[in-house]
Order: sequence, then C-alpha cells, then structure tokens
Amino acid sequence: MTHEALRPEFNDLLDQYAPVGQLATGFEFTEGPIWHPVDQYLLFSDMPGDVRRRWDSHGVRETMRPANKCNGMTYDGELNLIVCEHSTSMLVRERPDGRRETLASHFEGRELNSPNDVCVGSNGSIYFTDPWYGRMPVFGVERPRELGFQGVYRVAPGREGTEPELLVERYAFEMPNGLCFSPDEALMYVNDTEKALIRVYDVKQDGALANGRLFASGIKSELKAGVPDGMKCDALGNVWVTAPGGVWVYNAAGTLIGKVVVPEMVANLHWGGTDWRTLYMCATHSVYTVTTKVGPRNEPFMRHRPAGTQSAAAPTVSAPPLSPPPAATMATPAPQSVPQSAPDPAPTVGDGLQLDPSRCALIIQDMQNDVMMDGGAFADSGAPEHARQQNVVDNIRRLADACRTKGVMIVHVWFLVEPGAPGLTLNAPLFEGLADAKALVRGTWGSAAVAGLEPRPGDHVVEKMRMSAWEGSSLETVLKSDKRDIIIDTGAWTNMSIEHTARTGADKGYIVVVPEDCCSTMNADWHNASISFAMQNVAAVTKTDEVIAALG
Repeated sequence: MTHEALRPEFNDLLDQYAPVGQLATGFEFTEGPIWHPVDQYLLFSDMPGDVRRRWDSHGVRETMRPANKCNGMTYDGELNLIVCEHSTSMLVRERPDGRRETLASHFEGRELNSPNDVCVGSNGSIYFTDPWYGRMPVFGVERPRELGFQGVYRVAPGREGTEPELLVERYAFEMPNGLCFSPDEALMYVNDTEKALIRVYDVKQDGALANGRLFASGIKSELKAGVPDGMKCDALGNVWVTAPGGVWVYNAAGTLIGKVVVPEMVANLHWGGTDWRTLYMCATHSVYTVTTKVGPRNEPFMRHRPAGTQSAAAPTVSAPPLSPPPAATMATPAPQSVPQSAPDPAPTVGDGLQLDPSRCALIIQDMQNDVMMDGGAFADSGAPEHARQQNVVDNIRRLADACRTKGVMIVHVWFLVEPGAPGLTLNAPLFEGLADAKALVRGTWGSAAVAGLEPRPGDHVVEKMRMSAWEGSSLETVLKSDKRDIIIDTGAWTNMSIEHTARTGADKGYIVVVPEDCCSTMNADWHNASISFAMQNVAAVTKTDEVIAALG
C-alpha cells in the first residue's frame, strides 16, 4: 500500500511508503483519540459499545463502561480530560482525582444536540461542535432534538457551567464536526460532514470567530468510504482531515497535497508518542498508526511538564559575559505586557548571566533557505558563508535542544509572502529586493526552514512580513500565553531582524538575551558592528554555551 502524494511537499510530511500498522482491532466504531503527554498512553472511545479504552505499552484495557457514548476528547492545560458526551448532550471535564464537572449542557434554555469534537486555546477557551449524531441510534441515544440548528460554541475561561457562546451563524453548518486551530491560533478550521467541506475563520482577540470562508470542498467519493470528521493541524500549518480512503492533507492555502491511505474508514486522528511523530487513527473497527515526518501544532496540554521540572524560583547559574558591560546598563522593570509578581532579577552581564527557564522563550528568526543557504535568493549577499563561519545552524540547534529539556518556549519566526507578494509594502530596498527576487514565497523550498532547524512538536511558528518579529505578527500573543518575558534572540540577519527585534523587545519591557554565535548576517563586519554597538544598549550579549549553562 502506498500513500498518494499529489504535490511534492507532501513527501516532506510523510514517506510515500510509510507502513500503516494496526495497533488494535475488534471494536464497533472507534473515535476520540487523545495522547497523554506525561504518562504516554492513548485514550479512545468505542461509541456504539459505550466504552472508553486506553492503549499503552501493556496493550489495551477498558477505563470506563458505560462512558456516555463519548466522542471527541482532549486535555486542557492542566491535563484535565475534556469529553464530548453523546448520551448526555454535555461537554464535561474529568479531573485526575475523579471529579466530574459540566462545562456546557444547554443553549437558550434547551439541551445541546450532542457535543462532538473539542479543542482548547492557549488562553483556556474551550471550543466545540454540536451536531445531532448523538441523538441517533447506534452512535448515541435516539431522542428528539430541542435545538433547531447545529452550532459551534466556546466556553470562555471562568464561564464553565454557564451557557456557551455561539460563534457562528445558526445555519452556517449542516453537521459541524471536526475543528482545530492553526499553529498560531489565528485561524480556526471547522468541517461540515454533510456538506463535505471545511470552513476557516479568523480568531479575534476576544476569542470570537469572524470572516468565515470556504477553505476546502468536495471531500467525498462514490468509490471509497470516508467523510470529513476528525481534523488536526500540524506544526507547519497543514490541515489533516479524515476523508474517503483515509486522511487527506491540505496545505495552508487550501490545496490538497496528499492522502494517507488506511484500510478502514477513518473517523478521527491525533498525534502522540514520545516524539509526537506517531499519527494515531481511529478507523471503524481498529486503531491504526503511521509515522510522520511532522508533528502536531502545539496544543496547550502538550506544554505540560511533570511537577518538579520547573519552578518560578528556579536557581540561576552564572556565566562570564562576552564583552564588558556598556556604560548604560539595561533597565529591568517588570514588562508591561506580561503580568508578573515579584519577578526574578533580569539577566545581567558583568556579574554573570542569570536565567529562569520558566520565564524564557527562544526566538529562532528567519532561518529559512532563501535567507542564508547556498542556492537561496540572497546567496550572493555572503550570508551562507558567514553562517558557516558562525556555525549558526548547529549552535541554534544545540541551544534549542537544551531549551526544550528545560521547558523553555521555542518560537520560530518566519518571513513568508504569498505568490506575487501581495500586502508587502515596497517602502524600503530590503522589501523591494525580496519582491524582485521572488523570495520567501509560502510553500517553496526557499521559504522552508533550513535543515536541522525544523519546528518540532510543542514549538510555535509565527509569521511576519517585516524585519522585526513583533511587527504584524502574533509573537506577543504567544509569549503572553505562557507568561514568557525573557527573549533569547537568535537567527538571521544580526543587523536586521535580530537587532530590530531586540530593540522593540526592550521598548516593550521584555528582557533580551543575544547569544552572538547564534546569529549571522552578510559578513563579519556587519555582524560585529551590530553586536558591539547597537545591541549593547538593548540586550545581554553572550554565547551559546553560556546561555545553556545559565539555564542549568
């Protein structure tokens, strides 16, 4: 059996000959897979059998019977299980100590149809769909409907147990089913099983959905079984949706790029495993797996770390500075945009670098093929050679590996334009040259991450169209989501993206650390000028090994 690569980029996500393994079989209809990131097990539901099961290294066992014919499941940021129940028409939260809480059950005084699928945003908002499959025989309990429409809802933080917020026009969907966020949570995708399509919405700052439009349609076949049902977004922004013959994959532009071929009709999917590269697929009577080259978008529960691995009062480690401190030392007020109480001292040079991993975010900027690789659009600038001199790719990779082990947030910032560069203002030579060179176009080799610095599960990806990582991007939203106020700024180019980001970060009240051997530009002269002068007034300038040591 081979998978179908309809566009070359699909091969970057999945080996065309990757085997599909049968994890377990003999069920009535499997649904709702979710992976526990700490205890390393898969939960899934058998709706008609009214039982919830767990798979781990010891095999499959039952965890609940009856299970209220539960369907979609996920975890919140505290690893409480969030469950869509067909039999009760409720969305519930199950805490590890066994407590059960109703999150949503009625809208406008009437019972919900039957919550079907669910996802959680970084701010704790819980989004769910509400078709009426759970009021049909087999998949639920047959009974009359009280609502005359099928909606998409949000349970806002602090509003649990009250009436949920209806997010879309009442008759926008015939049967809303799977839903998922884009990696930066700026978009939400919702599919419609009956209409065989996916719609995409902008996620507003207050959590509401706006500007709904068609993302993909025609997800059906007269020859193969399968419908749009479960849906997930990967770390690169591709959308994976159950469909005829298995799982179909769409890129961020809504183009179908490939199909994962599975022996049975797939109803839902979720990544898991120790490296988040195993795709678990609930397919009618069985659960299947396939190994992918990409992992999932970073959901809040995936950031959970076991108790004891992180502390707000984590010890700091001193390391010598790269150069003497500047005459004007860096001010250290609590950042205005990241609320804190009793913050630890800011990183300093002279007395040593002090870093608390729970406050840090590693920013990896513009490490894309066009920017600094041979064969890229800007190769003639000298950037590839200076990157080699700096050993910048390997240094960032080492630093990122160390950061991940310490619980430091990883944020990849990419400069991306659509074909023809619409929306890119040509007000400066840099942007004019980028447009003329047709550089950093989404979906091309030039816009892809350099080898060795691809995003991993749990990382964030932020997009921009300016030099600074802050301008027009979701960077600050991502940092605020986990109260990160110390930025370790790395990437290309030192005197442009890195310096602009450091300057603005300092103005915003963030603490900026620049390991200079994790940065490169066109040549050593430009690099040294930026590091030795401009950076000294806005950042703590240091080295890769010193940052790693300072993280403990």
